Amino acid sequence: MAIATLASRVAGFVRIVVLAAALGLGTRLLDTYNVANTLPNQVYELVVGGTMASIVVPLLTRASIRESDGGVLYAQRLLSLIVYVLGTITVVAIAAAPLLIDLYAPGFTPEQRDLAIVFSRYFFPQILFYGISATAAAVLNIRGLFGAPAWAPLVNSVIVIIVGLTYAAVGGSTSTTLGDGHLLLLSLGTTAGVFAQMTLVVWALRRTGFPIRLHLDPRGIGIRQIGKLGLWVLLAVVTQQVLVAAATRAASWSGAGGITAFQNANAIFHVPFAVVAVSIMTAMLPRLSQYAARDEHNRVVTGLSRAVRTALVVMAPISAAFILLGPQIATVLFDHGNSSSATVRVLGLVLAAYGLTLVPFTSYMILQRGLYALQDTKTAALITAAVAAVGVAGCAIAGWLLPAEDIVIAIPVAYAAAYFTGLNLTAFVLRRRLGYIDGKRLLRTHARVFVAVAVAVACAGGAMWAISGAGWANALVTGIVAGLAGGVGYLFAGRLLRLAELRHLLNAALPGIRTW
Repeated sequence: MAIATLASRVAGFVRIVVLAAALGLGTRLLDTYNVANTLPNQVYELVVGGTMASIVVPLLTRASIRESDGGVLYAQRLLSLIVYVLGTITVVAIAAAPLLIDLYAPGFTPEQRDLAIVFSRYFFPQILFYGISATAAAVLNIRGLFGAPAWAPLVNSVIVIIVGLTYAAVGGSTSTTLGDGHLLLLSLGTTAGVFAQMTLVVWALRRTGFPIRLHLDPRGIGIRQIGKLGLWVLLAVVTQQVLVAAATRAASWSGAGGITAFQNANAIFHVPFAVVAVSIMTAMLPRLSQYAARDEHNRVVTGLSRAVRTALVVMAPISAAFILLGPQIATVLFDHGNSSSATVRVLGLVLAAYGLTLVPFTSYMILQRGLYALQDTKTAALITAAVAAVGVAGCAIAGWLLPAEDIVIAIPVAYAAAYFTGLNLTAFVLRRRLGYIDGKRLLRTHARVFVAVAVAVACAGGAMWAISGAGWANALVTGIVAGLAGGVGYLFAGRLLRLAELRHLLNAALPGIRTW
């Protein structure tokens, strides 16, 4: 499963690079495509996605244990409910496409708006496909089968990569005036990827012997219970989507390439979080829940502190790398094909600004798991609402005060302020609930990591100063040399400062080699 997850993430990143080269990073076409293709995900998350893991999976698990048929009828009724609800939502979204485009991208030109509406109407069936795929994956997971759901996104990405390469090969236009052939290739090809993802998961479920059958009356699954449990989760999801909408609107005010620069930098920003922090949180949450259930608050605090400190020693140098090497990373990844050099430069600055966000965002997400372990979804949702409020205010202030070309660069700064606020609020609540949060050790580790990162930045900065020139090759060489110099400097400083968390990570990654 780990290999499948990694492969899916790599393919997803390649997909972003291929589409940027084919449609042109910095063109109004790619901005239009990205906004339209983002809408189905946003609508799905708003309606179902937020409750799937936190509510639906536990209910499916309970039904599989308690019911005589192993929860088959319950799962069929749940799948039926998902199909009926999301099918209706899909029809409504198609009809409301103009309103949704205006909500997310008020800065679009009339040509962009018209094309975005057409694109979105081809893309909105993805809402139903995502819902069926997620429900089938949940049924597979409670049966101990994880392979197909992990590989399915890879199939989606591969199909879209082929679509992007085909579009470039046939000389696809980078303007917002598309011929019917090019329009259908992009729209149907993209939705075909999500359909293939759904088909793979449903096929895998069918192979287990599960009878896939829709029921006209899906009652009997505790719809009221699902609604009650999902109230606070829904609040958290809604506020998150409000922040995403505000950020996308602000990026649209930056003109051509603004939305794509924001979304692609955001995708790069989430890579280390997904690889490192999500792995830590996935392993941590079950243990924290057990400790909380037994009122072993000291062990909850110890687990949270260890997770924050472990993530910090990895995320802090990556954050510094974003700040220092953002332009070089953007050039190496996106300065290809039909991409605009000016937009690549802006993307690099946005990525550098995201370096301010990585550490507070990661620590905030980890501490939120402490509230989930304590089953305090209400407080978690209210803090999420506060985070969204700060982020939305920051995006609005950026749009009001800054020149258009700088608005998109300010969005990650607004995010940093929002998550720093959420981090402090969550820490305050946990301290009140648990009595303490291991503050002295956390501050001591943060101080040592800051010194180690400062040494790494000095080493990397010296390497960058020694290398002169411009262009893609220079950016690649600069990134590699500065990255190596900074990495060596960080490890050397970490050893001198006796960063125990860094030593433990190195010992786990290199079990046959003694580090220090």
